[in-house]
Amino acid sequence: MHNRFYTTFASGTFGALLLASSALAASPAPQPYGKTDKKQPLKVSAVKKPTPTRAPIAGILDGSNGETINVHGHHAADGTASKYMNKVVYLGPLGNRDTLDTPYSIMGVPHDVIVNQQIRNINDMAEFLPSVQLEIRGDPNTSRPQSRGFEADVVANSRLDGLNVVSTTPYPAEWVDNLQVLNGLAGAMYGPQNPAGVFEYTLKRPTDRRTERLSVGVDSIGTPTVNGDISGRLGRNGWFGYRLNLLHANGTGYTQGSWMRREMVSGDFDIHLDDKTVIEIDASHYNYAQRGTAPAFGILATGVGGSHLPEAPDLSKQLAPEWSGYNMETNTFLAKIRHQFNENWSFTLGGLYQDAARQAFGVTDTLCDGSKTCGGLTGSNGWFSSKATATTTANDFRVGSNMAYVNGRVYTGPIKHDLVIGTNGYMMGNYNPTGASTSAQNLGVYNLYGASPSSGTQPYYHGRYKSSSVTSQSFIVGDTLQLNKHWSIMGTLSWSWIHQEGALNAKSPLTTRFEKSAAFSPTTSLMYKPTDNQTFYFTYGRSVEAGPVTPNSASYTNTNLALPIAHSEEYEVGYKLRFQKMQVNIAGFRMTSPYAMYVSAANPTGCAAAVNCQTYQYGGTQRNYGVEAQISGEVLPNLSVLAGMTWLDAELVDAASSSLNKKEIVGAAPLQANILLDYRLPASLGSFASGWAFNANVHYMGNRAANVTNTLHTGSYTTLELGTRYAFHVAKFPWVLRFGVSNVTNERYWASVYTGAPSGTSGAASSLYAGLPRIYHFTFSAEF
Repeated sequence: MHNRFYTTFASGTFGALLLASSALAASPAPQPYGKTDKKQPLKVSAVKKPTPTRAPIAGILDGSNGETINVHGHHAADGTASKYMNKVVYLGPLGNRDTLDTPYSIMGVPHDVIVNQQIRNINDMAEFLPSVQLEIRGDPNTSRPQSRGFEADVVANSRLDGLNVVSTTPYPAEWVDNLQVLNGLAGAMYGPQNPAGVFEYTLKRPTDRRTERLSVGVDSIGTPTVNGDISGRLGRNGWFGYRLNLLHANGTGYTQGSWMRREMVSGDFDIHLDDKTVIEIDASHYNYAQRGTAPAFGILATGVGGSHLPEAPDLSKQLAPEWSGYNMETNTFLAKIRHQFNENWSFTLGGLYQDAARQAFGVTDTLCDGSKTCGGLTGSNGWFSSKATATTTANDFRVGSNMAYVNGRVYTGPIKHDLVIGTNGYMMGNYNPTGASTSAQNLGVYNLYGASPSSGTQPYYHGRYKSSSVTSQSFIVGDTLQLNKHWSIMGTLSWSWIHQEGALNAKSPLTTRFEKSAAFSPTTSLMYKPTDNQTFYFTYGRSVEAGPVTPNSASYTNTNLALPIAHSEEYEVGYKLRFQKMQVNIAGFRMTSPYAMYVSAANPTGCAAAVNCQTYQYGGTQRNYGVEAQISGEVLPNLSVLAGMTWLDAELVDAASSSLNKKEIVGAAPLQANILLDYRLPASLGSFASGWAFNANVHYMGNRAANVTNTLHTGSYTTLELGTRYAFHVAKFPWVLRFGVSNVTNERYWASVYTGAPSGTSGAASSLYAGLPRIYHFTFSAEF
C-alpha cells in the first residue's frame, strides 16, 4: 500500500503540473526579463544557451548551462548534444570566470555527462574526475570526498550554489545540473577548510523556455524510477521563473534481499524585481532509505593475519541482514538576491539552512586477525566477525551558511582591476542519540565468499542532545590586475574567526574546545596568456583549517579538545589550452598539511587508564606531490571526450613515530585515470541511423595503502562501462531511450579505504568498502 501511494502521488502530481503548465503555455511564451521588443519573437536555437541575465563580474551560474533549451518544435533532446566542456567556472567571491582566466586546476562533470551516464546520486560523478576519490561511509550515497589525497571536511569543503552544505548526506543527481571541483587550497576565497579543494554543486534553475520532461527508468535488480521536471517563466517579460522537480524510486537494490527508496520534491524560483535585480529561492526535501546492502569491513591494528588483504567480495551476493541499513532525510532551503548597480559593479547576498538527519542501524564487520575471538581464523582468508550495535554517533547535522559579496571593476591608467570585498561562513550543530536502547549483539563469524549474517534484530537508540557546534566566518578582499593582454596578477586574502564547542556526553553542557580570531589565509597567482586561447599560471597559497577534535576515551591524555588550527601550503603551476571545441588542462603541485595522529604519551598520568596511554596531536606532515591533466570537449566531429589522469606521491614525513615516517597515506592512489567517450552517428547516414549514440567509460585506480604501516594494500583495479542511446521525435517532441551497463566485467575490487580514526588522522584501524557489481541501467525520457 505504501509503495502504491507514493507511485500514485508522484505520477498524479506530475500529471497535474504538466496539465497546468501546458494550459499556461497556450499563450505566447514570455521573453526573458529585460527583453521588451514585442515586434519580433525571441528566436532560440535548439542547443544554444540563453544569454544569462547576470552581472558581468559576480553572480552564480544560472543552472541551465549545458542543458538543452526546450523550444516547442523540432529540437534536440536533453543531453544528446554531449557537450562535455565548460568554458565558465564559479569561484565564489570572484564570481563567474572563463576557465582560461582562472589560475587553478578546476575539473568538472557537466550536465550532459550526468544525463547520458544515467547517474543516480552525486557521488557517482566522482569517478569522472581523476583527482577525486570517495571515502564510502557505509553506503556510496553517504561518502566523504577527497581531492589530491586530502580528505574533505564534513561541511567546509562542499558547496551548493556557493553556500556550505553537509557532504556526508545523500543527494539525488536529478537535483543538480553539474559538479565542478577546485583542486588545491581555497581558504583565501572560502575560509578555513581542509586542503581537499572545493566541491561545488550547481542547482538546476528555471529555463527561459517552457519544459516538461518525464523520465522513467530501472536499475537492476529492479529499482523503478520516475522523475518529472517542469520549468518555465510566467508574467510580463517572464519576471517569475519556476522549476519543479519530483522523484520517486522504490525497489530492490543491487543484490537480492536488499531494498532502497529515493523520494525528492524540489522547487526553484527566480523573481526578477527589475532588469537588474533578481531574487532566487530554492527548497528541497529528499528521503533516502536502504536495507540489506553491503557493510564496511574494518581492519584491526594487528592486521588480518597475513601480509595481504582478502579478495573483495561479490556484492551481488547478500552480505548483511535484511533489517540493516539507513533512513536519511535532508531538507535544504536557499535564498539569494543579486543586484547589478551598473555594468561594472554588482552585489550578491545569500543564505542557506539545511537539516540532514539519519537513522543508522547497520552491522559492524571486522576482518579477523587470527585472535581467539575468531577462533584462529584470519581475515586474509576472508573471515570476519559481525556485530549489531546501536550507534550513538551524530545522527543530525544542522547547517546555516551565508555569503555577501560586492564586485567591481576600476581602472588605474592602463591597468584593469577586478575587485571583491565580502564575507562568507557557516554554523553547524551536531546532535547525537542519548544512548542505546538495545544491547550489542554478536552475530557470529562468517566468510566474505560464503553465507552472510542473517540473525539478530534491528538495534535502537533513544534521546538526543547537542554534542558539538562550530562557527566559522571569514572576511575576504581580492584584486585581479590585468597589466596588459598577456600578463595578469591575482591576489586574494581572508581573515577568519573560528569557534568550536563540544560536550563530553549527554549530561554535559557545551564547553569551548577552541577559539581563534583573524586567522590569515593568502593566495597569489601570476598568469601569462601568449595567445587568447592558452594560459600559463603559477599559484602560491596558504590556508588555515580547523583542528580535528580529540576522541572521548580513557586511553588519551587529552579528551574532547580541538587541536590548534593547521596551516596548509601549496605551490602549483599549470597550463590551459582551448582549441576549437576542446580544452586541455595540466597542473603540477606540491602541497603540505599537518597530520594528526596518536602518539605514545611520555607522561601517562593524564590518562584515566595508564596502560597504552596516548596523546592525540599533530605528529607529522602530509606531503603530496602530483601531476594532473584533463581533456574535455569534442575532439572529432560527433566524438566527445571527458578524460583525465593524476599521478600522486602522498607521504607522511617528519613523523613523530619513526615506524610511520615516509609511509604512504592510506587511501591515496599513486595513479588514477578515467576516459569517457561518446560517439554520435553522423547525419549523413540518414535520420534513423543518426539517432544512435554509443558511449564507453574506463576507470583505473592504482594500488592504495590500506593501513598506516603500509603492510597491507588494496591492489589496483579497472572497471568498464558501456552504453547506448537512441533519440527520436514523436509529434515534433524529442524522446530518448538510454541503456547502459556499469562494471561490465563484474570486477571485484576494494572501492574505498580510509583510516578509522577521526577525520584526516592516523589511527590504529582502517575501513574497507567493496565496489558495486555489474548493474544494468535503463531510462526513457520524453519531453512535451
